[in-house]
Amino acid sequence: MAKKLSITPLHDRVIVKAAPAEEKSAGGIIIPDTAKEKPQRGTVMAAGPGKKDEPMTVKAGNTVLYGKYSGTEITIEGIDYLIMRESDILAIV
Repeated sequence: MAKKLSITPLHDRVIVKAAPAEEKSAGGIIIPDTAKEKPQRGTVMAAGPGKKDEPMTVKAGNTVLYGKYSGTEITIEGIDYLIMRESDILAIV
């Protein structure tokens, strides 16, 4: 389940921990660090309360898909996260 963070996002923002990048291709070829693509899947670690007339759809613990260049990278307690608007999330897996 989601770890309790020392930071709380505001309004419709969510904090997502990105899934690790693929190490091997489907054919078994090992992918070097320079060729790895940014992951587009992650786990919601914290979610804000939502906007006044729009409650949040996602909650902590959901696995989500998001756009390739969505969010802003932040580091909290030495761990890298993304903070983004809920509208940047494409689907709940």
